[in-house]
Amino acid sequence: MTGASPVVAWGVTVDCAEPRRIARFWALALGYQEPSAPAGFASWDAWFDDRGVPLDERDDGAYLADPAGRLPTLSFLKVPEPKTTKNRLHLDLKVSGGRKVAPDRREAAIRAKVAALVDAGARLLHEYDGPQGLDHVVLADPEGNELCVV
Repeated sequence: MTGASPVVAWGVTVDCAEPRRIARFWALALGYQEPSAPAGFASWDAWFDDRGVPLDERDDGAYLADPAGRLPTLSFLKVPEPKTTKNRLHLDLKVSGGRKVAPDRREAAIRAKVAALVDAGARLLHEYDGPQGLDHVVLADPEGNELCVV
């Protein structure tokens, strides 16, 4: 290869049955937000109206962005089929500060995030201990997509 390839902008797309519901969960999980309506429009519904998007298609997708604009975007697309197998790709929510942090502080940070996400509809799947105590927790979002809280 000659020279470096240019950096490619990228995002993550999640297939789901209820895009807005799942987007609300992931907004809480990641601190992301729905972007503001495009300039010149008071709301996304006004933008949809302007574009002729029928009411029954407005929950076919949802979109979230990092408020600072640095991290990948998240899109949620409505699909007819339910999730049926284990994810081959999942997100790790790195809330504990890593192994350089005291084990009791790491565990407290992990458990606090897990509790908030369970309150928001996540399901606890498994807890994994490491040599110094709790290492990570595997959850499923409200539609069964796995994630880890580390």
